[in-house]
Amino acid sequence: MKLEDLLNHTSEWLKGTGPNADIVISSRIRLARNLDKIPFPHWANKKQSEETLKTIEEAISKVDYLKNATIFRLATLDGIDKQFLIERHLMSYEHAQKSNSKAVVIDSEEIVAVMINEEDHLRIQVMQSGFNLYEAWNIINRIDDALAKELSFGYLTDWGYLTACPTNTGTGMRGSVMLHLPALVMTRQIERVLAAISKLSFTTRGFYGEGTQATGNFFQISNQVSLGHSEEEIINNINGLIRQIIEQEEQAREMMLARNRPMLEDRIYRSFGILKSAHIISSQETSELLSMVRLGSDLGLLKEIDRRCINELFIITQPAHLQKMEGKKLSTQERDVKRAEIIREKLKCK
Repeated sequence: MKLEDLLNHTSEWLKGTGPNADIVISSRIRLARNLDKIPFPHWANKKQSEETLKTIEEAISKVDYLKNATIFRLATLDGIDKQFLIERHLMSYEHAQKSNSKAVVIDSEEIVAVMINEEDHLRIQVMQSGFNLYEAWNIINRIDDALAKELSFGYLTDWGYLTACPTNTGTGMRGSVMLHLPALVMTRQIERVLAAISKLSFTTRGFYGEGTQATGNFFQISNQVSLGHSEEEIINNINGLIRQIIEQEEQAREMMLARNRPMLEDRIYRSFGILKSAHIISSQETSELLSMVRLGSDLGLLKEIDRRCINELFIITQPAHLQKMEGKKLSTQERDVKRAEIIREKLKCK
């Protein structure tokens, strides 16, 4: 598989299917693992890092679940390629820095991605469409068991899996759910919800995870600590919280429909109209307008476009995707023109 092949492929988490897919974009489970008696990536020298990379690559080649996966060494990728993978949620921004002795492993369906020599020797992630944490956990658990047969992980009975960041020590697991919460934002309830989440030892980030702000009314919610909790406890806790947020978003949507339907319909159709006719549009404006269009589609107010198409537009209109499609670097204005062109093309038959 080549990176360019992904341009014509819909990531599993973007398919707009699965439980509560009208509000939950995706569910992700991530595991942090480190090789026993080998320095963490930030402390390892060049030789140790390269040996770690080769050892993990060899182990991954023996895992049946990853037999259709491709290993991309970051040293062979340019800046646009790396940003492209970040935009598809297949690796982190931090992983793209200082690319030597690093790699990312991607399966053909983009369900599984493994970062090698990021903050930890292994960052394994599985993503599913909709509210589907348990299915993601079932998949990642099998991969983890298979890798444990090939590799010796750093582990202490009292502490669990040893990780570079103390908050990941224990299970080494982070569960996260990406939510679309436009009604809570529009009714100005979101700050109260986010404050309550913080008090419960969960963290909220933007569309691209750590260090990013919420745009397009998307919020990524995950557990902050794994030490002292089993995998089942972590998933159950996240599930309980997310179900409450889903219920609040549903109530906010119902309230808006009941009390101010004309205003809501006007905002949705204005957003759709701008997207269908604009000849130059920024990434920020695109996210905001697509958010309203997605809300309209999910509420059954806008039948001209389906959820999957909207989800794809969120990704393919990102800067690196635009440049990969053009096969060259583009200036900001060139990207804004190309973005508008792609949106018009996608929506002209809708």
